Amino acid sequence: MMKEEINEILKKYDRKKISIGTLGSHSALNIFKGAKEENLRTVCICKKDDEIVYKKFQLADEVIFVSQFQELLDEAIQEKLRELNTILIPHGSFTAYISAEEIMSRLLVPMFANRELLRWEVDREKQRKWLEMAGLNLPKTYKDPKEIEGLTIVKFPGARGGRGYFLVTSPKSFFEKAEDMMKRGHLTKEDLESVHLQEYIIGGHVYPHYFRSIMENDVEFLGVDKRYESTVDDIGRIPASEQLQIDLRPTYTIVGNIPITLRESLLPEILRMGDRVVEASMKISYPGIIGPFCLETVITDNLKIYTFEISARIVAGTNVGIGTSPYLYLKYGERMWMGRRIAREIKKAIQTDRLEEIVY
Repeated sequence: MMKEEINEILKKYDRKKISIGTLGSHSALNIFKGAKEENLRTVCICKKDDEIVYKKFQLADEVIFVSQFQELLDEAIQEKLRELNTILIPHGSFTAYISAEEIMSRLLVPMFANRELLRWEVDREKQRKWLEMAGLNLPKTYKDPKEIEGLTIVKFPGARGGRGYFLVTSPKSFFEKAEDMMKRGHLTKEDLESVHLQEYIIGGHVYPHYFRSIMENDVEFLGVDKRYESTVDDIGRIPASEQLQIDLRPTYTIVGNIPITLRESLLPEILRMGDRVVEASMKISYPGIIGPFCLETVITDNLKIYTFEISARIVAGTNVGIGTSPYLYLKYGERMWMGRRIAREIKKAIQTDRLEEIVY
């Protein structure tokens, strides 16, 4: 029913005045700059406290102010977006502040994404099923903290940017650290009810970015990043003796991203992984992934690649490639990045009267 309603809304859109809209956070500048390069108008749903960003970087043609992002579901806001012929681009703040069920049932604005796969993204068990269907190597998981044996990372649902994650080695260390994290305000008791326990693979953490193009019938490889995380990435500056004295318990909150160029011998498997994930997504919810997605991986010292998460939309790590991605330069020979690639796909769909194929 949602797709039929979206198609009816699209019929009323002025295809010559399409706007690209998103929440003012995460990768909004990336998305807006890409839209402007492709001569599309932009709409920012912005919290007043964040207005300075979109004043300093004047990439939003229209700004709609809200006190909290969940107001995107308000009928008045949605009506305004439809009047502006808006196509929404989801990013991490959508799934962080609005539930997948609300995106599925209450957000009646055309979206460049497969909404069903956004629902799979926020469910760890569904994620794992998807990645298994794609034939990827996965770390093992534990259903109960009492099952933990060996180094394990404790995670929580949704796009939290690593906030509250922590490492444990046994059931005892889990309960001790969970109590400590709650005292420090990083977690709540409700968080622990939806805990995800995953074997911690030691290796290089890399995050390849892909774009599934329905217009070109291809899965494109756009770039790679790694995350700069607080406080874990600063531990190496503190001598071990001092770490023991202060009983340091690091967090994994992401504060930024760093671009990576992979050794070329890794590319064949990285490319095949993207193809297989898209093939599996088509079985889950046709037509499968629409546009950007990212695999979160670890590469061991024997070059085995483990995948531990998937994001079925643009990730903040693509911000490192704005105008500079080596892989996109190899393909396009021009300044191309995720935000612009999204806009170009939408632009081609408009020009070929195929917009209904890529918005849901």
